[in-house]
Amino acid sequence: MRLTGGEKRGLAIDPPFEVVAPSEQTLPFVFASPHSGRVYPKSFLQATRLDGTVIRRSEDSFVDEIFGAAPALGAPLLKAHFPRAFVDPNREAYELDPAMFDGPLPQFVNSRSPRVMAGLGTIARVVRDGAEIYPRKISFSEVQARIDAYYKPYHATLRGLMESTHKRFGCSVLVDCHSMPSVGGPLDQDIGATRPDIVLGDRFGTSCARRLTDMMERALAMQGFAVVRNNPYAGGFSTEHYGRPALGLHALQIEINRALYMDEERIERSAGIKRVTHAMTTLTRALGEVDWRFLRSALSSSQAAQ
Repeated sequence: MRLTGGEKRGLAIDPPFEVVAPSEQTLPFVFASPHSGRVYPKSFLQATRLDGTVIRRSEDSFVDEIFGAAPALGAPLLKAHFPRAFVDPNREAYELDPAMFDGPLPQFVNSRSPRVMAGLGTIARVVRDGAEIYPRKISFSEVQARIDAYYKPYHATLRGLMESTHKRFGCSVLVDCHSMPSVGGPLDQDIGATRPDIVLGDRFGTSCARRLTDMMERALAMQGFAVVRNNPYAGGFSTEHYGRPALGLHALQIEINRALYMDEERIERSAGIKRVTHAMTTLTRALGEVDWRFLRSALSSSQAAQ
């Protein structure tokens, strides 16, 4: 079952996102792919200094496909159609660089976060390789329109999925699905470093039960992947915002090395995408074979025992 996001018409990207829902949800998991969107508004492409290939280098290309089996295995999949370079839902709503704008910003804007400093705020100044997106300054009203039309509905939908899952199972787990360049770039702390196959980010154990992170790490390692935790990515805004293990709300970020499944320069699938897709399908299937009561909050667990 497919549910499209956004009732408002006249959007540059319509629908802005999509929920692929299972016929029956049997897992307390919500999969989300916030950065694999590849529908670029014509007005945005005309406003950027970059060509159609370079602008796509910020995408987590094809990640929505890699996790595409989740609904058939009992978990909803939320996937953005809007691209990360247009508006990034894995940021606070207003992480903005004042230097990008043609006038002053409201006081509530977070203009000093490390992500803003790197040029990768809610509205990015650069793509991942450091190339500037805009040839001129933009208006805050334009950004506000993007946030209202894309960012806020995306998070309202994600929040609703997490809440309904928690109500059904007594716990809910966000699996935030991403990919990463195979080598640290000019904006990264690990510049020039070759990266592992997979990075699991749980905010250093604060956003997700360690037992769950342990299980997922073992399951991926058994399939032959080199897996590390929280380095160079510990999880972004969504992982931090939705992960409240004490309340039975968990969030875990998965970063997949792009060299495993795609040509990073041409942004094309490689033969390796079959292996990676099979691996994530196997992982999701394995999640369905576990007794997930340990993910519930202490309160809900005591109530269930009565």
